[in-house]
Amino acid sequence: MSSAAAVDADQENFMDVGSHLHHAAVPGTMDLQKAQNSPTNTLHIMEYLAANVDLAKDLIARCSAVAQRLMDDDLLGITEDLDNVIKNISNELNRIPVSTFASSRFAEPAVSGHLQVVRDRHDLYDQRSCDGYSEGDMSMVVAMERPRRRTLHNSDMPRLVDFLQGMYQESHEFGGQSFSSLPEVAEYVEPLYDSFFCPLTNKVMVDPVTTESGVTYDRRAIEDYFDKFTDGSEPVICPVTKMAMQSKTLRSNVPLKSTIAEWITRNEATRVRIARTALSMATTEAMVLEAIHELKVLARLRRKNRDQMHKIGITKFLARLLDHKDGLIRCDSLDLLSLLVEDDAGKEIIAKTRAVSRTIKLLSSSSTDESSDDPVAAEKAGEVLKNLEKCPKNIKYMAESGYLDPLQRHLVEGSEDVQMEMVSYLGELIQKQEMTINIAGSASEILIKMVRRGNNAICKAALDVLVQISSHHPNGKTLVDAGAVPVMVEELFIRKIDDEPMGSKTEAAAVLANIVESGLDPEAIVVNKEGHVITSKYSVYNFAHMLKCSMPDTLNLSIVRVLLALTTLPKPLATVVSVMKEQDSSQTVIELMGSLSESLGIAATRLLIALSPQMGHTIAEKLCKAPGQPGKLVKSIGLHGRITERHAMSAILLAKLPYQHIALNLALLNRGAVTTVLAKIDEMQRGETRASRYAKAYMEGLVGVLVRLTTTLYDPDVLLAAMDHNLTSVLTDLLVRSVGSDEVQRLAAVGLENLSSQSPNLSQPPTEERRPKKKNILRRLREAHAGRVHDNRRPPAHSRVCPVHRGVCSPSTTFCLVEAGAVEGLLCVLESNENGRVVEAALGALCALMDDAVDVTSGVAVLAEHDAARHVLRALRQHRDGPGCGTVARRCFWAVERFLAHGGERCVREVTSDRALPSLLVSAFHKGDAATKQAAESVLRCLHRMPDYSATYESVEL
Repeated sequence: MSSAAAVDADQENFMDVGSHLHHAAVPGTMDLQKAQNSPTNTLHIMEYLAANVDLAKDLIARCSAVAQRLMDDDLLGITEDLDNVIKNISNELNRIPVSTFASSRFAEPAVSGHLQVVRDRHDLYDQRSCDGYSEGDMSMVVAMERPRRRTLHNSDMPRLVDFLQGMYQESHEFGGQSFSSLPEVAEYVEPLYDSFFCPLTNKVMVDPVTTESGVTYDRRAIEDYFDKFTDGSEPVICPVTKMAMQSKTLRSNVPLKSTIAEWITRNEATRVRIARTALSMATTEAMVLEAIHELKVLARLRRKNRDQMHKIGITKFLARLLDHKDGLIRCDSLDLLSLLVEDDAGKEIIAKTRAVSRTIKLLSSSSTDESSDDPVAAEKAGEVLKNLEKCPKNIKYMAESGYLDPLQRHLVEGSEDVQMEMVSYLGELIQKQEMTINIAGSASEILIKMVRRGNNAICKAALDVLVQISSHHPNGKTLVDAGAVPVMVEELFIRKIDDEPMGSKTEAAAVLANIVESGLDPEAIVVNKEGHVITSKYSVYNFAHMLKCSMPDTLNLSIVRVLLALTTLPKPLATVVSVMKEQDSSQTVIELMGSLSESLGIAATRLLIALSPQMGHTIAEKLCKAPGQPGKLVKSIGLHGRITERHAMSAILLAKLPYQHIALNLALLNRGAVTTVLAKIDEMQRGETRASRYAKAYMEGLVGVLVRLTTTLYDPDVLLAAMDHNLTSVLTDLLVRSVGSDEVQRLAAVGLENLSSQSPNLSQPPTEERRPKKKNILRRLREAHAGRVHDNRRPPAHSRVCPVHRGVCSPSTTFCLVEAGAVEGLLCVLESNENGRVVEAALGALCALMDDAVDVTSGVAVLAEHDAARHVLRALRQHRDGPGCGTVARRCFWAVERFLAHGGERCVREVTSDRALPSLLVSAFHKGDAATKQAAESVLRCLHRMPDYSATYESVEL
């Protein structure tokens, strides 16, 4: 090896040693900051350190003096000695207790002489400032005396460390403790070293290289310098040593380059942490802005800084700043947010935070809190969200926050793969959370086209989304306009693919059901190109034909929902009834009513209730013939626990089917319906049943089941059941105790009228007044009942005769309203209830006591004792107008005529003194229907005020 080559090798090895020494010294400096408390003698440690420092200085001097003529063995020995010295210094630094230093600074000036730092050009601990940080920003942890630094401060760069330290001093001046940790945080910003700087540019080197002269420069700077000597006429002069160089060879200083890179990384990470601390402890807008500005500078420098900001929670903290009252803070926060979303990872991280929802809030122009007064923030928010869209997953996150525009835009404008991805996101969104989705017509058209493509996966995904979209009723018109109905009808009725899953038909039926239930006019919903609408017999026939117990419950449920929705209008109802009768579909619906699916069972029961007014007898017959029915309904009614919708619908169905259907009534008796119903009524009246929003409907259904039996009292079994269970007293009690439920009161009054109509036949004279005669069936029933049922209200054989029924009466054996005390309850209803149907029913029960089958005079007398005339006249005045008032007026007139014809003087005077009665009579005579006109005429004749149309009318005063 030539001497020149040997020298070059020695110089290169020496630079590696120097770089290694510097590289090892920096961790030693940081070790001091991590030292733990120990009982070591501090002065002894400092003396030991001083000796090691002197040794290191001597080794460095030897290296500098003989750098040009070092041999490998000498270099190896010095390197080992330097390594040992550095290790000793590091070990001793670790032994110093933290309590020795106040705020990480030495407190004893006496030991300052033991840690002198070499200040010449080769000093590895010479400290300089960089990247806009001044002397105050770069405090050295282990130095008692601050080394020389170069002033490279840029006025545009923040001085956050100084700012925090100033806050710390101010806090202590006022006795505060909020920022006591900030100086220690700030001091972790490491100082710059002379070796980091390029002698030519006076800037931190990016790519340090060593020349033949042994001086390290930044590669670009020294190459530019070498370009000046390209002609070869002049020797290359080292700009530092001024020595001529024979070669322009540059050797990369890898250790120094690595050290600089690590220094930059550590210090930028520290600056990020300091800024994060400032944000969390800031008390003024100025400090927040200072910290955000620092973070923006660091975020622009490199991705690693942005990753750290995500890691230590700055990203989440930004979400709060977006709600800040200060507009500058909001705008700067959006600027920082836009920097953090430049990387795909950042986009995904931020999309999972509340920053997205709050950015969307800023974007909204309708927001009165932010955007209406802050258009700049709204514009920046739009830019941030637009950037987030570049990551497809973020579109889903934005949709979860209620911002569906990007999703719909990509659904319409994207490629087929993108469209599928958007549909997938919509499907996930629907499954994860219940939310209202308003979707544009263009997006709807894309989804409908996907259904038509035939691919099972695409079709299923699109249908799932359409089901959810259609469930939001305002979307119904959008879907109809987009052509969804014909596609769904084709999917449901026409498409026949052997390997196609039934699921597609299920979703198609659900979409149709949602659209029909949305409130649109069904007559305007076209189902095919032939012009059929959804209410046509063609459509209804196909829907009814699809109803099969073998079909999935979800499919049957959707079809039942469609039919049920159509029954709400008269014309479609007639079509549904016609088709159901033709296809005998009611039997299928009855079977579906017993489905294990709660929703399907309820929907089927509701459909039967809706159809019962038009085809109730057919339904009742099918119900009696269905396996297990009507026992299943009775069992459903009697189930214990909280009252559910299914309980209520079961009871209401039995109450709505034709009352006079004797086969159904007997079937109910045979399956213990009366006992079950009475037990449940008793539980509800005692408050033993848990509260439920279906309790009222359930109670009305129970009472309706009892009332239906009172219409077939001609059957001995039904009559005997009414006696056994004392239905007269039960209904009287319901009439009084069911205040607040008009339907229960109405039903109770109707039942009492039906029972009272049988009283004349059941009431018999006392035993001593009876003539011997053959026992008929009614006598045998009454005697059988008297022998096995204990009735506390049944009078003894020598009791007085009922004046109304001219015989011995009781509530249970003869259904006597007078004995049951029902008169008072019925008159109370006339006084307090304003519902015309309830008043009509109460009048019907009272009029039964003045019927020709009873002693009318006695019946009027009994009612007069309770001031019935006044109550009837009041009801007449109150219900003179309005729907259903014709029947009320007719019954009132009938009762008034009985009061006038059979009442005593007091009763007649009560009627004739009513000043409103004549005008009401005349009005009803001229404007009422035939029955009302006839009743009014009878009263007028009694009053001798019947108009004479053959002569001049004269008023006859009574």
